[in-house]
Amino acid sequence: MADTASTPDPRALTKIDTSVPHSARIWNYWMGGKDNYEVDRVAGDQYREIAPNIEVMARASRAYLIRTVTHVAGECGIRQFLDIGTGLPTYDNTHQVAQRVAPEARIVYVDNDPMVLRHAQALLTSTPEGVTDYIDADLHDPDRILEAAAKTLDFERPIALMLMGILGHVQDFEEAVSITRRLQDALPSGSYFVHYDSTDTDQALKKAQQGYDDTGAVPYVLRSYEQITRLYEGLEVIEPGIVSCPLWRPGPTETAIETTDVHGGVARKP
Repeated sequence: MADTASTPDPRALTKIDTSVPHSARIWNYWMGGKDNYEVDRVAGDQYREIAPNIEVMARASRAYLIRTVTHVAGECGIRQFLDIGTGLPTYDNTHQVAQRVAPEARIVYVDNDPMVLRHAQALLTSTPEGVTDYIDADLHDPDRILEAAAKTLDFERPIALMLMGILGHVQDFEEAVSITRRLQDALPSGSYFVHYDSTDTDQALKKAQQGYDDTGAVPYVLRSYEQITRLYEGLEVIEPGIVSCPLWRPGPTETAIETTDVHGGVARKP
């Protein structure tokens, strides 16, 4: 079975707001994509003027996704992925990386952004042996996500839960922890948590983020390293731990490694 039985709701396509910048479109711009508007490029350029390292962070985050998904699908043998906060398709999306390792892998993407929905067909390609699905849902409603994901994923078998750069959009940290716990609790033993978020250690990044938040866009909260580590409580964090993303198992050709203010890790549910 390739592709999915789900059909994106075309009514959501009318909800795209091009009057304010949007993080998914700006991230797409920083990564060299074309799925963005002038308002996003202006905001992205303003952000980069204050925090020049932001494009390095964006590309390092994608490289981290590639390495973590490759590891979880390969060495850990995971064949199911729940990727929440998908963002706009660019290069080496989760299903492409996972199915290079395991063509039979099943991937469920979740997002509530109408622009991502518009590009859902790009995400819904699959190997003949595998499956991809797309759920139009909000991270704040984990029960809805889990119910919909269960139509494609078998929650009796290990799943990789991916929350990549999305929890900062949950303004209250305790709520972010609660959502993460609810999702983790639904996973069977042997599942994995794959995550990253931006940290608050760089003053330039904090200033740039505040300027972005002031545009009226959906804010993103930079969090402390200590807060990020709370998301992994009760799990077995694998080496090298919760680190700046470029330091997570870099490949043999990655010699000049530049750390970034994006931290994450991979952890196994006992």
